[in-house]
Amino acid sequence: MSNSIVIQVSSAVIMDMKTHYAQVVQPKVPQGGVFMAKVPSCTITAYKSGKVMFQGGRATEEASQWQANAAPPKTSEKKNVNDHSYAPPASISAMSILGSDEVGTGDYFGPMTVVAVYVDATQIPLLKELGVKDSKNLNDTQICEIAKQLLAVVPYSSLVLHNEKYNEMFDKGYNQGQLKAMLHNKAITNLLAKIAPTKPEGILIDQFTQPATYYKYLAKQKNVQRENVYFATKGESVHIAVAAASILARYSFVKQFDELSKKAGMSLPKGAGKQVDIAAAKLIQRLGKERLPEFVKLHFANTEKAFRLLKK
Repeated sequence: MSNSIVIQVSSAVIMDMKTHYAQVVQPKVPQGGVFMAKVPSCTITAYKSGKVMFQGGRATEEASQWQANAAPPKTSEKKNVNDHSYAPPASISAMSILGSDEVGTGDYFGPMTVVAVYVDATQIPLLKELGVKDSKNLNDTQICEIAKQLLAVVPYSSLVLHNEKYNEMFDKGYNQGQLKAMLHNKAITNLLAKIAPTKPEGILIDQFTQPATYYKYLAKQKNVQRENVYFATKGESVHIAVAAASILARYSFVKQFDELSKKAGMSLPKGAGKQVDIAAAKLIQRLGKERLPEFVKLHFANTEKAFRLLKK
């Protein structure tokens, strides 16, 4: 029997949800709607009124992850996405910080990669000298050059979630936000153990969801890091440790991506655009649809588009 659950949230949470479900947002939006998204066994529809409807077999599970943000008091004012109790202190840029970031979440091909990096305050000038900045502002060649130097300079923990495991976890009901939270927490935990007895002055996570939601995702996990943990959007501009993490994550992703292209026997494009649909269709022709889970994130709309191309 199909469930239907409605929750009331603020406009800030609706935008958070739209980002969270970005890869499965549908082209059609109902009247008065902000977005409609489809995940396995659940359709999510958000309205300008603040109401969000979850319909389908997994409605309860899908809605539960947003319940912490539901029914905000009528008197509450609009909050900035970084306006929460986990906001970093003003002096953070000069502190010894463990930072974490992820890449590959918006790419159809290639794995999700999370890296945590510890930067001692005394190393900040050196990292700036090496050209460390947000990986989005660097090309792959620059990233490889800087990353090779970084690997010898900073302690880090790198985790790669390959597509087969990613798809397996998704089938079990995990969403991308949960997987990101689990990887961030694991990378941070691994790195804290690696640098012990040294303790960072703080832990900065590049914010991909509200902190309350992040910790809700980790409710069943062991060793959840909560001490001196901060969240900030565009964390790479808040502390160089997150910028270093973004570079090492991208470096790992690029290497994994190259290996995947070799395995496919063809050059695979990054991103999730039209060229990706074409490449996926070619890959299905070359290796058969049963091999697709090794290469792609199956729940992306690109899967359906690739099969549509093959029918033409």
